[in-house]
Amino acid sequence: MKSNKPLWGIDLGGTKIEGIILEPGENPKTLCRMRIPSETEKGYEHITRQIIKLIDMMKLASGLQPERIGMGTPGILDPLTQTMKNCNSTCLNGMPLKADMEKLLGIPVEIANDANCFALAETLYGIVKDECPDARVIFGVILGTGVGGGIVIDNKVWNGKQGIAGEWGHNILEEEGGEPCYCGKSGCVESVLSGPALEKYYTKLSGQKLSMKEIYELHLSGKDTNATQAINRLTSMFGKAISVIVNILDPDAIVIGGGVGNIDSLYTEGLKELRKYIFNNRVETVLLKPKLGDSAGVFGAAGLVSYELRS
Repeated sequence: MKSNKPLWGIDLGGTKIEGIILEPGENPKTLCRMRIPSETEKGYEHITRQIIKLIDMMKLASGLQPERIGMGTPGILDPLTQTMKNCNSTCLNGMPLKADMEKLLGIPVEIANDANCFALAETLYGIVKDECPDARVIFGVILGTGVGGGIVIDNKVWNGKQGIAGEWGHNILEEEGGEPCYCGKSGCVESVLSGPALEKYYTKLSGQKLSMKEIYELHLSGKDTNATQAINRLTSMFGKAISVIVNILDPDAIVIGGGVGNIDSLYTEGLKELRKYIFNNRVETVLLKPKLGDSAGVFGAAGLVSYELRS
């Protein structure tokens, strides 16, 4: 059952912590929105104090008290150990963030990683609601500095048995000669399709260091064959990588976020490449550009508590 109470969300990032209070509903009004530095370099306990500080500021500004809070994090809550893992803010790894926050706040806290929050936000409040309102299964893609993904089924995040549902960025895409990935494997989707990986590929071809935006502009100009080769690699490898998701999950829609997701070729040439690999003679899954931008994380965190807890 949908909640009829204000929705509180916290987006915990590497440099800032953002909080929001939303009125419930399909087009929620923002009642309060604030942010403060996360100061992750000061360690885990300092981060938890910063979260509490922000929530206290929101209470004072809004005159409201939360009954539950949703929290987006730069990592995963392990369902077995109830500790954080795979966090790029490494001081969170191994720490019982959910239990600690619930103890400090005295209320339930729902946690999901940032990719899941992105997918949920675009489903509940963003482009999926606008373009595919009847969609039941959504895959949210993050193509940026890293590569991640999140799954939403019937308006709820699907975390999976081990908490790693949607982590397609660490499937193997290049078995021969693949670049090393920070996860310890080589040839991962992230080591091929992330912005830094594509920039590195262009540098190998051209000897020049350029941003993805510059590489794409050169490709569009038709004056740089190396740039075109890099973009063609992106679209062909994207089609191959995302076909695995379509074959297994068969989602109604895929929303592509992150800086690399702004490249229009993904929605045209990437779609053509996808057709080559899926186990079907057509692609009915819709590829969508996100609507919420930087707001997605905190809106998705609030969306984690948009339904009443099951008894």
